Amino acid sequence: MIGSFKQQKVSENQNIDNGDDKMSHLPDCILHHILSFLPTKEAVATCILSKRWKFLWTSVPSIDFDDSLLYSSRGNIWHSHEVIHFMNFVERVLLLRDASSIKKFRLSCRVCFSASHVHEWVSAAIGHNVQELDLCLFVDEPFMLPSCVFDNASLKTVKFEMNCILQLPTYISFPCLQKLQLCLVTFPKGNSMQKLFSSCPSLEELAVLDCEWMNLSRITISIPSLKSLTIDDLPFCSVDDLRGCEIKIDAGNLTFFKYSGYLSNEIHLCDLSSSAFASIHIPIIRERRWQVACRTVKLFGGLKNVSSLRISSGTIKCLFLADDVLDHIPMFQNLTHLELSRGFENNFIGVLLEFLQFLPKLESLLFLEGVGTGEGDYMPKSVPDCVLSTLKMVNFQKFQGCNPEMRLLKFLLKNALVLEKINLFCSQSLSGDLENQKKIGNQLRGLSIGSKHCTLAFM
Repeated sequence: MIGSFKQQKVSENQNIDNGDDKMSHLPDCILHHILSFLPTKEAVATCILSKRWKFLWTSVPSIDFDDSLLYSSRGNIWHSHEVIHFMNFVERVLLLRDASSIKKFRLSCRVCFSASHVHEWVSAAIGHNVQELDLCLFVDEPFMLPSCVFDNASLKTVKFEMNCILQLPTYISFPCLQKLQLCLVTFPKGNSMQKLFSSCPSLEELAVLDCEWMNLSRITISIPSLKSLTIDDLPFCSVDDLRGCEIKIDAGNLTFFKYSGYLSNEIHLCDLSSSAFASIHIPIIRERRWQVACRTVKLFGGLKNVSSLRISSGTIKCLFLADDVLDHIPMFQNLTHLELSRGFENNFIGVLLEFLQFLPKLESLLFLEGVGTGEGDYMPKSVPDCVLSTLKMVNFQKFQGCNPEMRLLKFLLKNALVLEKINLFCSQSLSGDLENQKKIGNQLRGLSIGSKHCTLAFM
């Protein structure tokens, strides 16, 4: 047996010495799959390995061009040899490409050094039946993408990240498009954006991130196939200007909706189904209190059927910014799961417990970022119905054991009569403070519990 083992090792060593390349014997499809995980520059460099690898890169299903490595502190780099080299490299890769289809094409570059070349590169890629198109283009002057991008039956995923007006052709057709992401673009005047959304009959995921709606007075997103919608208005919307766009969302099959922003654009959300999960973040602002409260209440009117909801403390406070809108806050008859995210300010606990009055069937309550250390909280005179009769589970992430947390914990333990479980997950600072953990543990053992079946875990 030992002799046989030694003979096998000798044979293996001889194979290595003879340059036996087992990887090169793999089928093309496997090698293409491996090369698709490499940056295109490195995939092309494999052509020098051997004759077997010389032309493999010409049919790799994924192509990724990124000129970010050219950026430097030197002035006027656009005429440097590095830029010329990048342009020549892109052209060479696309010129020597074989006739096989491209699954994913990504191009990230500054358009200013040659808009006509960028136009040609995108057109050439589209000619290979691209399924995933990812364009990150930094633009100094108006730039229009090739019309073949917008009349395309092969595209399934599209991402446009462009700091300019998204100029659209008169004819748009995306019969197979399932995912669309728009970043940093400014929407044009007229009805071209409406036409874009209406020309995607198979769209399932739509994300509009940091885009500018100022050229539009109103728009309707009505896509029956849409399942996921994300709108992030935080960085570029004006806090002081309410003259934004009226955005009507009518997508009865949505299962995920996320909004972050100051509501400078007014959101009209047609009723989501009970199976949908919604995530809302509206930062607290001191101006426009009544207007923001009205728009927040109107947005929540479209969420009243959801069973799961994630909101920030700022969002809850926005609901209560004006007293005369409280009568219009809807009752969330189906909501059983509530997650609270982001930081919390003073008086948050009192506002939260007021909000729980509108959640009569709440079963689980999660604090994803703890409760915070703000003082001055008040407790309502009446206990929310859900706390008394339906609340079964409470999770505190990043638990610190501060006074507001202990007051809320004491309130819930005393009044949640059907509570089954409370989990306290220590914050990073508390995890390393064994003495404080012991002190908090002693306080927890002294709290009265209204539910006969409740267990408390301190981790």
